[in-house]
Amino acid sequence: MHHHGAGLRRILTVKKVGEGQQNALVDALEADYREAELSEPDRAMLDYVSKLTNTPSEMVAADVEGLRRQGFEDRAIHDICAITAYFAFVNRMADGLGVELES
Repeated sequence: MHHHGAGLRRILTVKKVGEGQQNALVDALEADYREAELSEPDRAMLDYVSKLTNTPSEMVAADVEGLRRQGFEDRAIHDICAITAYFAFVNRMADGLGVELES
């Protein structure tokens, strides 16, 4: 999350979110997204992403339905799933090859 926090801050800057609010949100997300002030759709998305990342064999159709109930369309759900899977793949490749993160 540390490296991705900078990207999130750039997005929040474009959306005209103040620096104090940016720092509070990024800090909360780094610590535990479940404690961050998020919209219900954002929380549902992160719940889905967390489950897919940590316990992928436990995913069921109801997980996708939960995203639909929060207003996510099939394309968005596909993208959420694909991006989550891609990051898992890239992180495992980097870990498996002993790649060190840049400072």
